[in-house]
Amino acid sequence: MAPKVYIIIYSLYHHIYTLALDVQKGLVASGIDAKIFQVPETLPEEILVKMQAPPKPDVPVITVDDLSEADGFLFGVPTRFGTMPAQIKSFLDSTGGLWASGALAGKFAGTFFSTASQHGGQETTAFTLLTYFTHLGLNYVPLGFANSNLFDNSEVIGGSPYGAGTVANGDGSRQATEKELEIARTQGENFAKLLITFHRGLEVAEEEENVKQTNVVESVEAVEEAAVSAEETEAPKPVVTETVKAEEPKAEEKKSRAVAKTEAKKESKCFCIGSTLNLKIVCRIFNNPY
Repeated sequence: MAPKVYIIIYSLYHHIYTLALDVQKGLVASGIDAKIFQVPETLPEEILVKMQAPPKPDVPVITVDDLSEADGFLFGVPTRFGTMPAQIKSFLDSTGGLWASGALAGKFAGTFFSTASQHGGQETTAFTLLTYFTHLGLNYVPLGFANSNLFDNSEVIGGSPYGAGTVANGDGSRQATEKELEIARTQGENFAKLLITFHRGLEVAEEEENVKQTNVVESVEAVEEAAVSAEETEAPKPVVTETVKAEEPKAEEKKSRAVAKTEAKKESKCFCIGSTLNLKIVCRIFNNPY
């Protein structure tokens, strides 16, 4: 799925809207799903009529809840005395819930501008947005001098390293030039490249993590199978039989046996003596010496 970028603008006289269309072209040409939204208007209709403001651009009004759906944002901001207008500030002030939950942390943001004069504060307006980006955890992506038109001093050209821009004159009579629109397209293209590279990296990291988890599971299963196999093939342990020792004779039995042996010896000795005398008598009778 292609990364999604919301281009969020406030455009009273359509100068910012004109830039937003070319920013969107650069994003879409690079494979980004890009949509343009406008923040809610805070001025009443009768004031807008007195200011001779044209009808609002035909784009949806963004809500705070919409922000969590996108991977990145490009804010188109006209300046008011070198800072953002009340309409942009009011919208950003309503993001407290997203700040508390961290819902926007890690996403990306960029800026582009419109001022009445060449020195109307395009860069300082970027500064006033950075505090919001920082608290919301958004990664700010400046344009840099990515387009050679930013080096051109032969004519008035809006834009800065902070983002594309146009110069409208105090009465809004000046429209964005082709060079300014080229810078806007470059900003869309470069922002797209960053998001696409980042998301490809996330996909690779997720694949590696999945492979790692799979390898861990397979290793555990292999160890368990080896353990089961070892238990099944293990040789039976030899049966140890206890040898029953003959009971030693009691002390009295020992004494009786000793006495019996002594008597037997005496008898044997007496028999031997008697036998010798008898032998002598027999020998004398038969006149045989022994």
